[in-house]
Amino acid sequence: MIATLLVVGFIALMLLGVPIGVALGMAGAVAIGLANSDVQWFGLLAVPQNFYAGLAKYPLLAIPMFVLVGSIFDRSGVASRLVNFAIAIVGRGPGMLPLVAITVAMFLGGISGSGPANAAAVGGVMIAAMSRAGYPAAFSASIVGAAAATDILIPPSIAFIVYSVLVPGASVPALFAAGMVPGILAGLALIVPAVWLSRKHGLGQLERDLPRPPFWRSLREATWGLAAPVLILGGMRLGWFTPTEAAVVAVVYGLFVGMAIHRTIGVRDLFPILREAGELSSVILLVVSLAGIFAYSLSTLGIIDPLTRAIVDSGLGEWGVLALLILMLMVIGMFLDGVSIFLIFVPLLLPIAQAYNWDPVWFGVVLTLKVALGQFTPPLAVNLMVSCRIAKVGMEQTVRWVVWLLAAMFVAMVLVLVFPELALWLPRRLGY
Repeated sequence: MIATLLVVGFIALMLLGVPIGVALGMAGAVAIGLANSDVQWFGLLAVPQNFYAGLAKYPLLAIPMFVLVGSIFDRSGVASRLVNFAIAIVGRGPGMLPLVAITVAMFLGGISGSGPANAAAVGGVMIAAMSRAGYPAAFSASIVGAAAATDILIPPSIAFIVYSVLVPGASVPALFAAGMVPGILAGLALIVPAVWLSRKHGLGQLERDLPRPPFWRSLREATWGLAAPVLILGGMRLGWFTPTEAAVVAVVYGLFVGMAIHRTIGVRDLFPILREAGELSSVILLVVSLAGIFAYSLSTLGIIDPLTRAIVDSGLGEWGVLALLILMLMVIGMFLDGVSIFLIFVPLLLPIAQAYNWDPVWFGVVLTLKVALGQFTPPLAVNLMVSCRIAKVGMEQTVRWVVWLLAAMFVAMVLVLVFPELALWLPRRLGY
């Protein structure tokens, strides 16, 4: 009875428009109170304890730092310099600017772990450039929103940090390494329909008339941006610093580049940058801490074990269960953001993964691929919201383009499902 009330209460609160974190915390707190009613208010002490326990995890310190990195590089002018360098390499022509947008978004994924921040940085440069080249605003917004979704796969990734906190046996370095190949594969998959659609519909016809940046000057200006992922990922691999410490190093490096090298960030700019990063970080971490209450209520009420047995004994088999989970998460991903999906469903899905002996690192990559799809799947589509706001178009106008990009990334996810070594080869090679 209490278990049913927990689920129904959570769904009802969400339908009423209550923020996801508050809905998780309130439903969990009520369920804990009812389950411990025989000990009066002492049972409710589990609520603040689990609120704190959900937040008091060392890897979570990296989240506000990587969010701050995204804000810093968004304002530092690094994205525009990377775009010029990419155009100098691939040249001009129909389909080349979408290719550049996807490539630059993938590269920025090695600097910031936030998809919306990536969409803002790339969209602020690429959408205007694509408009001048004759690409429709809805198409440009679709490309940027989809390209930014690779951010949570290519390390560093906030999604992987959250997953590592929830799942024993899945370390942050192993997840970062595991996301590299699938992230690049997802980016390459997006390039195919982007270029094909551009040429099929005759988009970007004005692109040939635009000047091509000189190669060596573009390379020189982009050098500081190109060095950022090398510093962050190389430093972690060489053991110079942990992933959490790497986030702090990235912040210091970003400020140095923005204030001392490019001089696009002044002292007056620091307050809005810190405020923006603080607001976004507080939302993420508040949801994480409130989800700790919900997860505790799930475990104490004994919901997870019967649900796991029912799914495993359903007769669908391993691949049938996996297909069912992916389908369920595809639908849920249209309405919830990635962090919320992890916090709500990983405690439920982890026993199923353990029942079938699925590698926790591989399973994390598969779930993150699904979250990446959700980031540009209407109606929520957080990345698409950002790119549509920059392009000044309605999200409904992007559907005709987004569906092709979703299909391409779905193929990439299927490949990782069928060939787990795509995710597991690199962490094994690196000894994680």
